[in-house]
Amino acid sequence: MTVAPLAIDLNGDVGEWDSTASDAAARLQADIDLAVSLSSLNVACGGHAGDPGSMRTLARLAKARGLALGAHPSFPDRSGFGRRTMTLEPAEIERLVSEQVGALVRIAGEEGIDVGHVKPHGALYNLAATDATVASCIARAVARVNARLVLVALSGSAAIDAGARAGLATASEVFADRTYESDGTLTPRTLPGSLLTDPHAAAARLVRMIREGVVSSRQGTLVRVKPTTACIHGDTPGSVDFARRLRAALGTAGIGVTGHCVAPLA
Repeated sequence: MTVAPLAIDLNGDVGEWDSTASDAAARLQADIDLAVSLSSLNVACGGHAGDPGSMRTLARLAKARGLALGAHPSFPDRSGFGRRTMTLEPAEIERLVSEQVGALVRIAGEEGIDVGHVKPHGALYNLAATDATVASCIARAVARVNARLVLVALSGSAAIDAGARAGLATASEVFADRTYESDGTLTPRTLPGSLLTDPHAAAARLVRMIREGVVSSRQGTLVRVKPTTACIHGDTPGSVDFARRLRAALGTAGIGVTGHCVAPLA
């Protein structure tokens, strides 16, 4: 029997800036540098950051580099960078997700590239991991835009289940630069040690997740994971070097990196 080679998608959250900002050129260059090590991009689409100009620029980058392109919708919270939980009616969550995803789909289409996946951002992502109602709202919104879109969500979360119920393909996400709690959720950023900055330690942990399907929690327990795609946050200090070292370590371990992991089924 032939055993398929191990492979994972490396995704990055990008376009988290406005095209009219004074630092837009520097922020774009940081995204370009990070993309060298990635196989897919999650592009902010107006909720916590981003505007039509930044979306168009990142769509062009994905097309030029042959990277999988995804939408990165969030709560409408630009001042809090989408990391504050907002209490909204289910219909409002559906609307804001579908509008943000739809905006990137339209712009990307004009640039000749398809949006293949959707990954919520920040507080919306974290809430969907445990709140079945919010998870279902997101899944319905994604399906409304295009039922062939892949929903990217935390491995083992309520959002994975909601995506399946909505008829969507899903991609289980793990995090190379974040620590875990014993219930499988991410350690809140407000707690010390929630962010991993040592690329060697992060690479060893990611390789174990891929090979063994487990990650050690902050409490010392083992959490089961099913890694399809792994996130590297672009706003983490030193993220470009971190991503480069992580990808090199995967190669040394015989693990391929491909955006096909988050591509829609043919």
